[in-house]
Amino acid sequence: MVKVFLHHSSMYSFIKSILFLWSPEKAHHITMSLLTLAYKLPGGQWILKKLFCYTSQKSKVEIAGITLPNGVGLAAGFDKDAKYIDVLACLGFGFIEIGTLTPKTQPGNDKPRLFRLPEDNALINRMGFNNGGVDEAVERLKKVKSDIIIGGNIGKNKVTPNEEAFNDYAYCFEKLYNHVHYFVVNVSSPNTPGLRELQEKPALKKILTGLQNLRTGFMEVGQPTKPIFLKIAPDLTHTQLDDIIDLALEINLDGLVATNTTISRAGLITAESELNAIGAGGLSGKPLKNASDEVLKYLADRLKNKVPIMGVGGIHSAQDALDKINLGAKAVQLYTGFIYSGPGVIKKIIKAIH
Repeated sequence: MVKVFLHHSSMYSFIKSILFLWSPEKAHHITMSLLTLAYKLPGGQWILKKLFCYTSQKSKVEIAGITLPNGVGLAAGFDKDAKYIDVLACLGFGFIEIGTLTPKTQPGNDKPRLFRLPEDNALINRMGFNNGGVDEAVERLKKVKSDIIIGGNIGKNKVTPNEEAFNDYAYCFEKLYNHVHYFVVNVSSPNTPGLRELQEKPALKKILTGLQNLRTGFMEVGQPTKPIFLKIAPDLTHTQLDDIIDLALEINLDGLVATNTTISRAGLITAESELNAIGAGGLSGKPLKNASDEVLKYLADRLKNKVPIMGVGGIHSAQDALDKINLGAKAVQLYTGFIYSGPGVIKKIIKAIH
């Protein structure tokens, strides 16, 4: 009975319709509080895993030297502060990316800053890297019981000028090194003023090679190597993408994450008046898929498997994920699709792509 209730799409639609009565941020906290409660109940972990997890030898994926139990991950932004890793690990994800984390605590942008576009199965967010700071996250990571693969998505504080950005990335990198399995350098969020300027080749090279040098220092004292990925925007021109491709090959970058949210509002069903009222922010969800897929294809065609790519953006179904795998992604990540389609979609995707 429980299984039927949780897996049936109409039942999840019912749950979603109740959650959508609250603001998106409030609904997120309610959902995670309820999941945490279920996790802590006697037998709760077993039930969640029985319902949502799917394991098979065939589902294992290797990317940048990491072996994932499956190629479906939770994208950064959902569990910014590493508060829910053990709970989320029971839902079937092969890996979880925390963050974006910054050196200092920052509240993010003023609320409201997260908006639903239900007609488009989309979200607009201008969260602004709200997080409790990397040091707090590290203390939580020390207490994680699950053996799930964890990625650390790192950024810079809003008040840090771009010319000093490397110091912020380096601080987070050093703090997280012994507590995550891979890193993602986020220079592509549209919600921190000037951040996307760091996607230009000279600025990128400084940050990425600097982190590679820090990694060498860890390896020299016997620590394992941790892959470094770069997360890019879907709004880059082909010239900008060519620069990233050249740089990735030049410095032997471990991987790319394609893509972040878009600043475009093209092709939306939601009324223009409503979009104008919402204002600035990054768009995620179904409308992002085509643009994200185009960037993924452009990168994959030119990199020819020399640099692995994680595909993220607009995945709401098994077919959406399969499209990204067929275009050249080694693994995929969900965020908005997880909210709109429910946790049952994870198992469906795993079975489809393996």
